[in-house]
Amino acid sequence: MTINEERHGAVVVVRPSGALVQDDADAFRTRVDAVHERSLGRFIVDLSAVPYADSQGLEALIEVSDRMAQSGRALKVCGPNDTLREVFHLTDIAMLFEQYDDTTSAVRSFL
Repeated sequence: MTINEERHGAVVVVRPSGALVQDDADAFRTRVDAVHERSLGRFIVDLSAVPYADSQGLEALIEVSDRMAQSGRALKVCGPNDTLREVFHLTDIAMLFEQYDDTTSAVRSFL
C-alpha cells in the first residue's frame, strides 16, 4: 500500500492506494494520526483506490475515528467503492464516518 497526501487549501487529503489489510493497517494508522496532528483535524481519507479492507484495516479506521471523536471531530472519508460501503453497513461502522462521493464534496464540507 502506498499513502499519498495532497493539500486542498487548508484541507489535507490522505489517499491510500491498495488493500487496507493487516500488513498495512499500522502504517495507515500512524500516517493518519500524524496528518491529524498537523492539520488540526481538517483532513479527508480518500478511499477511492482501496479495493477492500480486512478486519485490521477496519479496526484502523475505527481507531482513527475514535481519536477524532475525542477532539470533537468526525472522520471524513470519500470515494469508498460499493464493497467498502457494504462492509461499513454490515459491520455497523458506517455511522462512524462522514461519507462523501468524491474529494470535492468532502473538501467543501469544511466550508
